[in-house]
Amino acid sequence: IYWCFDCGSALAEAEVEYQDKQSPTIDVGFPVEDAGKLAAAFGLASLPKIAYAVIWTTTPWTIPANQALNAHPEFTYALVDVGDKLLVLAEELVESCLSRFGLQGQVLATCLGAALELIRFRHPFYERFSPVYLADYVALDAGTGLVHSAPAYGEDDFYSCKRYGMHNDEIINPVQSNGVYVESLPFFGGQFVWKANPQIVAKLAEVGCLLASDKITHSYMHCWRHKTPLIYRATAQWFVGMDREVSSGQTGNGATLRERSLAAIEQTEFVPAWGKARLHGMIAGRPDWCISRQRTWGVPIPFFLHKESGELHPRTTELMEQVAQRVEQQGIEAWFKLDAAELLGDEAAHYDKISDTLDVWFDSGTTHWHVLRGSHPLGHVSGPRADLYLEGSDQHRGWFHSSLLTGCAIDGHAPYKELLTHGFVVDESGRKMSKSLGNVIAPQEVNDSMGADILRLWVS
Repeated sequence: IYWCFDCGSALAEAEVEYQDKQSPTIDVGFPVEDAGKLAAAFGLASLPKIAYAVIWTTTPWTIPANQALNAHPEFTYALVDVGDKLLVLAEELVESCLSRFGLQGQVLATCLGAALELIRFRHPFYERFSPVYLADYVALDAGTGLVHSAPAYGEDDFYSCKRYGMHNDEIINPVQSNGVYVESLPFFGGQFVWKANPQIVAKLAEVGCLLASDKITHSYMHCWRHKTPLIYRATAQWFVGMDREVSSGQTGNGATLRERSLAAIEQTEFVPAWGKARLHGMIAGRPDWCISRQRTWGVPIPFFLHKESGELHPRTTELMEQVAQRVEQQGIEAWFKLDAAELLGDEAAHYDKISDTLDVWFDSGTTHWHVLRGSHPLGHVSGPRADLYLEGSDQHRGWFHSSLLTGCAIDGHAPYKELLTHGFVVDESGRKMSKSLGNVIAPQEVNDSMGADILRLWVS
């Protein structure tokens, strides 16, 4: 999931923005452990000198969590003699890599990536191995043709390692929720990850595994609230599954939530028309919806988990109703103040009361239930639909999006018949005016200095 150190919480896709960020880039050599197997893969009887698999990354802070290397099964890899050592690089990138390393070399042999599978290399500065796992997402547009894999901090890395049999409790995850390494991490414990980058680069140089380092400016994910960089982080969260079939009830018909949502988009009118393709693309490509947050405010997720099995209490639905009745009487604090024994009795000793809260997009995305069935009932048998939802274009990933998912989950269709998307007032640089950027011109200022008519004319 996306993780913000300042929020101390998981984020949804709707809460992620992209801004330019300067990052360090490093080329790192992982020394071979299975020298005989590597020689055989390249058709050699033995290796004449020490060999290194070389990776390129823009996140040095993830190197302490490395647990594997990735090669593409169909790429050709070269074993390059650069004098005092051998380097394993994608054949297509040998020339650009040697130029970046400031080295000259000669290709001794080549092989397909598939031949490198499960050959073990050693971590540059920790006593553990990094086996080669095959992965189709490895690319040749930059780097070395080999990718370092830290399953706690990359989605592709996570699924690649899981596919090769790694269990959740084997994943090394030394970064705490505040962005600081755990104290027990050798060399870098207690350091904030962005500040640790130079120390990690220095450590790689010290152990003779750094081939090159530089800086790059690239588009990088940031928190929309704090405007600070995010990381990917493997944590236990609650999700709405996009691709699970719902086979019972009027909303099911065996279709997944993604399929129902895409069908609902086809039945919705869009003004302007381009909104349809935009929302369709977001729904078609999105991952499961992470709906839990690690915040001290918000609507609680009133679950009790068994301390040993991690399973939900068998009476979860009934318990949720009891919690709801208490919240109705005492407010949202009723859950946070609740002693589990009040609801579970003697069972309470075996269960943890979780403290996660709901994603606020779930709150706003379910307003159709409270409005169309509550304050302004429309009374359709299959679930009511509003004539129009009206908001800015940023809500294709926000309110329009979460309302569509919850409507399709509850009723099998969107909670609206039509979506109207308006634009934004922008500043002199073309950026949306917003409180967080501080680039707002208050309408009252124009009104007080030039009169209301000039404002009316401008709007017209």
